[in-house]
Amino acid sequence: MKGIVCDEIERFRMTDDLPEPELLDGHAIVSIRRVGICGTDYHAFRGNQPFFHYPRILGHELSGIIEQIGDNEGSLHTGDQVSIIPYLHCGHCVACRRGKTNCCTDMQVLGVHVDGGMRERISMPITHLLRTDGLSLDEAAIVEPLAIGAHAVRRAGIGAGDRVLVIGSGPIGLGVMLFAKDAGASVIAMDMNGERLAFCKDWAKVDHTVNALETDVKQRLSELTEGEFPIAVFDATGNAGSMNRSFELAAHGGTLIFVGLVKGEITFSDPEFHKRELTLMGSRNATREDFNHVLDVLRHTEVAIDKYITHRSSFDGMIEAFDQWLMPDSKVIKAIVELKAD
Repeated sequence: MKGIVCDEIERFRMTDDLPEPELLDGHAIVSIRRVGICGTDYHAFRGNQPFFHYPRILGHELSGIIEQIGDNEGSLHTGDQVSIIPYLHCGHCVACRRGKTNCCTDMQVLGVHVDGGMRERISMPITHLLRTDGLSLDEAAIVEPLAIGAHAVRRAGIGAGDRVLVIGSGPIGLGVMLFAKDAGASVIAMDMNGERLAFCKDWAKVDHTVNALETDVKQRLSELTEGEFPIAVFDATGNAGSMNRSFELAAHGGTLIFVGLVKGEITFSDPEFHKRELTLMGSRNATREDFNHVLDVLRHTEVAIDKYITHRSSFDGMIEAFDQWLMPDSKVIKAIVELKAD
């Protein structure tokens, strides 16, 4: 079987001798058709991804077609198009017992802790497959990154009329903006890239943008919120400096949600934290509930996926294309790898 292996930092290898996946009880064999490339893949390639070991097959934003499957309670059949939930949870730890499968104590994420989907076929638990009838293969592949944004918004508990700030306009930040707007919030997008902020206006329909390089951020946020500051601040940068500073940008009684992950320490002023009585949250991965919400939104709301996916390559061309996607001047938002064109 053909696949691409990340053998070590900054080294991919195309191979055609990977073992075929085994059809285990309760599993299905899925023919992979699309693989979305995300920040985790870039970080892993460059050696900056926590909890990562080489060699590894990357890829956890996946869509495909079921090739083999047995009887199942999900009424899935051979030939069904599916999106894959890439978070393999244990089902019995303290988090799983409370329905928080996204932060299982023994979490195994495809493409990070175990081999992912950058290969022709994969064996997956049937419980981790979602039928995506009515969606394109591209849409089915980007359900996972959008679900991360949907989970962060649900975790924050924001609602209609709330004023929120989203820091970082990468794919995850854009997903947070999309679902914060869907929840009825007034959304402020902040970044240091003017083109990305313009995209936030066009694609996510945010209400305001703040360029952190061109303005006094605290003064501008005060102006936009009548001096109250955002009731929820989502940091999706994965940048320690941004995350440290974000404590000063939330309203008194507000919530700070770290959606991005940084390989390092976060520090903050305890007096600033206490005088606001802030709630600090981590938001990790997503649950099946979030995936289903994304599917519902994609089926019933006009989301411009063709604008969100800015770059694509064939499977054979992925290694060369990946080097280009790493360059800042490539202006990648979301790249997709096509294993098959259908």
